[in-house]
Amino acid sequence: MKPLHLVFGAISLAALTVSLVPAHAQGVLKIGEINSYKAQPAFLEPYKKGMELAVEEINAKGGVNGRKIELVTRDDNGNPGDTVRMAEELVSREKVEMLTGAFLSNTGLALADFAKQKKFFYLAGEPLTDKMTWQGGNRYTFRLRPGTYMQAAMLVPEAAKLKKKRWAIVYPNYEYGQSATAAFKQLLKAAQPDVEFVAEQATPLGKVDAGSVVQALADAKPDAIFNVLFAADLSKFVREGNTRGLFKGREVVSVLTGEPEYLDPLKDEAPDGWIVTGYPWYSIKTPEHDAWVKAYQAKFKDYPRLGSVVGYSMIHSAAAGIAKAGSTDTEKLITAFRGLELMSPFGKISYRAEDHQSTMGAYVGRTKNEGGKGVMVNYTYLDGADARFQPTADAVKKSRSND
Repeated sequence: MKPLHLVFGAISLAALTVSLVPAHAQGVLKIGEINSYKAQPAFLEPYKKGMELAVEEINAKGGVNGRKIELVTRDDNGNPGDTVRMAEELVSREKVEMLTGAFLSNTGLALADFAKQKKFFYLAGEPLTDKMTWQGGNRYTFRLRPGTYMQAAMLVPEAAKLKKKRWAIVYPNYEYGQSATAAFKQLLKAAQPDVEFVAEQATPLGKVDAGSVVQALADAKPDAIFNVLFAADLSKFVREGNTRGLFKGREVVSVLTGEPEYLDPLKDEAPDGWIVTGYPWYSIKTPEHDAWVKAYQAKFKDYPRLGSVVGYSMIHSAAAGIAKAGSTDTEKLITAFRGLELMSPFGKISYRAEDHQSTMGAYVGRTKNEGGKGVMVNYTYLDGADARFQPTADAVKKSRSND
């Protein structure tokens, strides 16, 4: 097993070492981070651990440009208004030099708009709506995770192979759910023109009435279901669907369900055979991932979730970008991030110059209930750099009006 610093040093940490210059040795490098910690703990508790590990690794190497990183975090309560207030406080009072974070798409968009108005650099880790980097994307905002279009594009080939004509959809009725649904419908219709969408259930985030939703979907008699629910809403939906037999004889395609944050709590209720995006950490065998898991487990005595990977990779991205820029000046950071390359637990990623979207990919496979525990099987890692999973350059150019 290669030491962790050798595996991850190939690109990002090498850049940090080159940039250690005495001129910036004074003081700490404050990075502001805002997230919905109380509202979404399943994902964000592991995410915070991932950030902590990244900061520890970077600071152990001398920091960035001779300055140790200090994270200054705030909880936005899952509320876009609170998000903007927290951002203003971090920039004006705490004097942070970069903004990062957001989990929910609506709070992420609030931060992106703040960054645009204030001309301040923002690195989004998690919010998945396509508006972060495409429709309405702006020059000050970059994103790490693959968005809803990318994840739909990764799932649709498998959905089309099912040759199911009648589809029902269930999604949380806010920006992420709406964006994921629109992308899936657009891409599946292009791949299978005769497809019909016979029912849609748009549920309040965190307040799904699982009984009525399951009954409405069953009444539509679909051949297959596209599910966008996550966290507690997903658990309620699966439990009620199992009880009422909704999934018997029906294929289900589901965004995010393979993530340990959401699959593990289902325990013996975990569904068999769903096509999902997720994170099968227990069976990925690459040098960079082996090193990552070893370091994470050594520090936290726990296994990583996808949130862990996102938090870790976001902070390493921030450090690599600052090191490349040699500065935290917003315009220099934008220039540095366009085309920035670094290693992640998933392998090499880069930030595309044309839309500020990273090429981090996703694992696509099937769920399996294995001894009363949900796992992912028959999975493949789909690289976000693959042109199949991105809109065309012309489409990106037309959609981005804020550059």
